[in-house]
Formats: sequence, C-alpha cells, structure tokens
Amino acid sequence: MSIRVLAVGRKHEAWVAEGIDRYVKRLKKPFDLSWQLIPHSAREHDAARKEESERLLVKLSNDFVILLDERGKAIDSPTLSRTLLRPLEASRSITVIIGGAYGVDQQVHDRADLVWSLSPLVFPHQLVRLILAEQVYRAQEIAGGRSYHHE
Repeated sequence: MSIRVLAVGRKHEAWVAEGIDRYVKRLKKPFDLSWQLIPHSAREHDAARKEESERLLVKLSNDFVILLDERGKAIDSPTLSRTLLRPLEASRSITVIIGGAYGVDQQVHDRADLVWSLSPLVFPHQLVRLILAEQVYRAQEIAGGRSYHHE
C-alpha cells in the first residue's frame, strides 16, 4: 500500500524537488509517495494526448486511481484525507495521475475512481507536483489528528 504519482513530464525542477523533499521526508506509510515520470509525447494535441494516455493506462493495475483535472471535483483537505484512507485501509494502492499539457483522453477519465480539481485555475505541472506533495502530507496529519491542519 502506498501512493504513487504518475506524471507526464520532465524531472522535478530544483525548486520543486526541494519542496517535495520537504514533505516526502515527513510522510510515513501508508501515505508515502513515489514518483514515476512518463515522457512527453513528441506529437501535439490529440495525438499527444492519445499517446501519453496509453503510456499511463499500461502502468495501472487494481489501484485506486485519482486523476488531477481542473474540471474535476473540488474537495477540501479533510475530504481528501478520508478519500485516501479508504483504499489504503483496504490494502489497495493509490495512483495519482498528472497528465500532460494536452490532458488525458476519455479512457483515463473512465478508469479514474476520482477526478479531482485542485482549483479551477490551471497551474504549471511542476507547481501541481509540489501542491500534491503538501496535500498528501496534510492528509496524513489530518488522519493522525495532529495540529498541522486548522479548521
């Protein structure tokens, strides 16, 4: 049981890596994060979306899949904490997908158990990675009843 992030794109930029490391070092099982980067397609638009989506889908098994999409469902941090706990407590791993610049195709949307919006704003993918790491840390702290999160 763990949380894996499949992200289309290049390695973490230095400022992102530093921020991610700050949170990842604080994470404990089952909230530990692993990262798997999927290369960008050399194609554009629909062709890129299709190729990248195929690369993502072959990496999925019986995981609980969360797709990040600005058109997805907006949830607060306590809801995220509960959402992550359910599959982890059922001994099911979680995969979070961060698609490429052109998004993902309908097959990935259909495979997702949750399509989650961090915000209706569009963020650079590097920043999304950092926000995701912080939110997983926050979810861990909420689940543990610690004071990191204030309501």
